[in-house]
Amino acid sequence: MNFDRKSLTDEKLLYLYKRILKPRLIEEKMLILIRQGKVSKWFSGIGQEAIAVGVTAVLDTDEYILPMHRNLGVFTGRDIPLYRLFSQWQGKANGFTKGRDRSFHFGTQQYKIIGMISHLGPQLGVADGIALANKLKRNGKITAVFTGEGATSEGDFHEALNIASVWELPVMFVIENNGYGLSTPTNEQYRCENLADKGIGYGIESHIIDGNNILEVYNLLSELKISMIENPRPVLLEFKTFRMRGHEEASGTKYVPQELMDMWALKDPVDNYKKYLVEKGILSEEYDSVLKSEIKKEIDESLALANAELEIEATYDEELNDVYKSFEYQKVNYSKEVENIRFIDAISSSLRQSMERHENSIIMGQDIAEYGGAFKITDGFVAQFGKERVINTPICESAVVSAAMGLSINGYKAIIEMQFADFVSTGFNPIVNLLAKSHYRWLENADVVVRMPCGGGTQAGPFHSQTNEAWFTKTPGLKVVYPAFPYDAKGLLNESINDPNPVLFFEHKQLYRSVYQEVPKDYYTIPLGKAALLKEGSQVTIIAFGAAVHWALETLEKNPTIAADLLDLRTLQPLDTEAIFASVKKTGRVIIYQEDSLFGGIASDISAMIMEECFEYLDAPVKRVASLDSPIPFTKALEDQYLPKGRFENELLKLLNY
Repeated sequence: MNFDRKSLTDEKLLYLYKRILKPRLIEEKMLILIRQGKVSKWFSGIGQEAIAVGVTAVLDTDEYILPMHRNLGVFTGRDIPLYRLFSQWQGKANGFTKGRDRSFHFGTQQYKIIGMISHLGPQLGVADGIALANKLKRNGKITAVFTGEGATSEGDFHEALNIASVWELPVMFVIENNGYGLSTPTNEQYRCENLADKGIGYGIESHIIDGNNILEVYNLLSELKISMIENPRPVLLEFKTFRMRGHEEASGTKYVPQELMDMWALKDPVDNYKKYLVEKGILSEEYDSVLKSEIKKEIDESLALANAELEIEATYDEELNDVYKSFEYQKVNYSKEVENIRFIDAISSSLRQSMERHENSIIMGQDIAEYGGAFKITDGFVAQFGKERVINTPICESAVVSAAMGLSINGYKAIIEMQFADFVSTGFNPIVNLLAKSHYRWLENADVVVRMPCGGGTQAGPFHSQTNEAWFTKTPGLKVVYPAFPYDAKGLLNESINDPNPVLFFEHKQLYRSVYQEVPKDYYTIPLGKAALLKEGSQVTIIAFGAAVHWALETLEKNPTIAADLLDLRTLQPLDTEAIFASVKKTGRVIIYQEDSLFGGIASDISAMIMEECFEYLDAPVKRVASLDSPIPFTKALEDQYLPKGRFENELLKLLNY
């Protein structure tokens, strides 16, 4: 192995040796603990240390790094106290996740490290968002994100590279090509000769680097960093290396030919670098022994601290209180001057006033800039806020959602417009596994609002008409809002943008231009989790949200003798169970009206809760009315049959006559 020190001083060469030695010695200790049964799982990075150590040594301590689960050198390179790492791996309270996630599945703002989730790909988009925030701040900071050769086959990899290229984001995309994705060799994963070649298709500069040569890693990345500050852009880096242990210890390495293991053993990044330093007279065997003794002592003392730490005691309050970041509603005083506007105008007004109020807010989506979005909601926003804050995105929902998380991590509020709620399916993974779980896992909130134009009645067919709120009400960590009126839409969207937690905000397309209301011109908010009682009566409780509220009103106007409580939920998560139970206990009859198909919809959960909490008050079974359990069709006759509007009145009358 050829080492070229270039202009590095002896002190810097020794510094890099200490940095690469420490994770190796920790790894060796972990392998002993695995054999002793004192550690349940370990993802070894033995043989790959030079990459993590080199990248971390190049970046400043306030520059974000997004490592994988075998990049121990990132964590030790940022000088995280070892006892905290050991506590994390043991699921103790002094770790970073309160025992809620294992190994390296965590982040820490203190050390500017953002850990991965098991789905791998989304962290590449998160790096885009962090880098976008740095670019907006004009702070000259670089972001580095790690992935393996296996994850380069994921769609998120391609989406993230494309976004970084189009937006000219200063991101180092680090591919650790170690030959195997668990047990699948590279020739069964991709056909190009080098993964660096994939950069060509995205117009991204790329490099192939010997990942076992710490000096090659450090020197090239040092040069690249200077260049990326002067000329912000992404760079794709393929590090050729090898994993000397199994994917994790239990899997072993029997699938690897022995001659391949022998060849890479000769390229050991720690042993070879030590030999080089000894040969050059920079490191003596005596000093090497001293270094190893000091590190081993630190490891043993830190392990003793972690071992002595008490096991976590489970409490309901502790677990449930961390699902969301705490946030208290604060009422905003506003003038009584109103204007009669449409639902769509209320949404636009909210976005405009929220962006004026929050200078750190960014809105992203397809065609939302000069074009104004598919529904023209952001028309004129570019002229007022500029293209830095109103950003057209490529068609890549997954990476855009992940980038929104990155913006939040780096101090911004992100608002995403899904062109249609149906298209959120291609961004589902980062919403339910990244945004929803981050605060619970490591107390990092996701300050993200995803706007969802939804609903049927416009003959738009199966891919532009779904009302898919139940996909998200099931997922702890998300808030779900679904207004029916312009006044509510503006106030609730303002509050959703204020809220530091991830919010899915549903906007029914058929209401956009058909519903008018007197709405305050000023900025105001409505608290999430509070239903609105639109009508009061003693015979029956009607629970609805979205367009179904208007359909229920039409039915009551047609049947003026029916005395009903009409409860507009407005927010589906958190749900106003207090208002629901109070009304049901008063009327004794309840019908739940939703546009979504019946099975698995939120009406089912509300029905179950009413049966559990209000059974003795009921005079009839709880009734649900919903769309057919089929995809939503295109032709008007079929769509009319699908939607529940034509069946509600009959079901309501049957319930009253029960």
